[in-house]
Amino acid sequence: MTATDLPPSLISTLPGAAYTDPQIFAREQERIFESMWFCAVRAAELDAPGVFRTVQVGRESALVTRSRDRSVKAFLNICRHRGARLCTTESGQVKRAFQCPYHAWTYGLDGKLVAAPNLTGMPDVDRTTYGLHPVHVREWLGYVWVCLAEKPPSFEEDVVGAATARLGDPEAIGHYQLDELAVGRRVRYDVKANWKLIVENFMECYHCATIHPELTEMLPEFAGGYAAQYYVGHGAEFAEEAQGFTVDGSPGVTRIPGVSAEQDRRYYAITVKPQVFVNLVPDHAIVHRMYPLAADRTVVECDWLFLSDVVESGADLDRSVELFHRVNVQDFDACERCQPAMDSRAYARGGVLVPSEHHIGDFHTWVADRLRD
Repeated sequence: MTATDLPPSLISTLPGAAYTDPQIFAREQERIFESMWFCAVRAAELDAPGVFRTVQVGRESALVTRSRDRSVKAFLNICRHRGARLCTTESGQVKRAFQCPYHAWTYGLDGKLVAAPNLTGMPDVDRTTYGLHPVHVREWLGYVWVCLAEKPPSFEEDVVGAATARLGDPEAIGHYQLDELAVGRRVRYDVKANWKLIVENFMECYHCATIHPELTEMLPEFAGGYAAQYYVGHGAEFAEEAQGFTVDGSPGVTRIPGVSAEQDRRYYAITVKPQVFVNLVPDHAIVHRMYPLAADRTVVECDWLFLSDVVESGADLDRSVELFHRVNVQDFDACERCQPAMDSRAYARGGVLVPSEHHIGDFHTWVADRLRD
C-alpha cells in the first residue's frame, strides 16, 4: 500500500528502516544533532570555575565548563596533540586547567594551550591556534545549549521560536521563570528505542487513554486522544477535583509567582527539536533532554524544577515527581515495545497516522528534509 492508496483519515509514517538503519542514524547525527542547537547541561551545575560536564552530541563528546570570568565555555573533548579524550569522566572539577592524561598537553579554562612537555622549545606553535576546538554556546531556560556547526542556525528562530509557536505568545514561557528554578529531582532513563519513537510518543495523546491512567485522571481531556500540543496556545485543564499536579491529585508545592491566571491549573507541553521536551504546570516544570547514542538506544535525562526555596526547604516532592515518572516509564516501555517491530517485514513501508496524530507527519517531513542532500 502506498500513501496514495490510503483513505483520507490516514497518512503514512516513515519506513521501518528509519528507526533501525545505522547509516540513517549516522546521517541524523551529522545533519541534526551536530548541526542544531543541543540542550546540554543545567547551567547551575557549573557553579564554579573549572566545574565541567562532558556530553555526547551526535558523534562528538563536548566539554562544557565555566571559565575564570564566570562565562560558560564549550569545546570538543579532544586533545589537539594526538586526539586523546581530554576529560574521561562525565563530570568533575579542575583547579586551573585541563590536562590530557596521555602526553600532558594542558589547556586553560578558556581553551588556550598553556603548557606541554618541551613546548618552550617550539616557539612556532601558536597557543591559541592549537587550543581546544571551541563550540558555540547559549543559555536559555537555565540550561546551556551548544551547537557544533561552524555557523550555527538562529537560536531565536529554532529554539525560542519553538516555544513561541507552541504557546502562541513570546512572553508565556517566561512566566514560569525556568532560569531561576532549582532541580528538585533528576532521573536518567536508558531507553532501548530510537529517538524518533520517543519524540513521536511525546507529541501525541492517542495512546493516553490506553497506558496513562494517572495522567488522564489528572487531565481528563487527554482521554479523547488529542494532545495539548495539537493546538497552539492550548493548555490541558486539570480535573475539577485535582488540587495539584500530583500522582494522587493532592496539593502540590508553592506556585511559581509569575504564572498568569490563564496558565493556572493547566498543563502545557513544548517540543524543541531535536531533543528537548518542556512540560509546564503552575508549581513546577519538567524538562526532558534526549541523548541519542545508537539507532536503538536513547538516554533521556529528566529534571523536575521547583522554586529554589521549595527545594532548599526539604519539602516532600515525591507526589509531584511520581506522576510524570510513571508517565515516563509507561511511555518508554511503549517505545521499547515498538523498536523490535521496526525491523519487521510488516513495517518495512511504515505504518499510518490517524487524524489526532497528523501533526507527527510534519515531524517526519522535517526529519526527511534535514537528511536530504
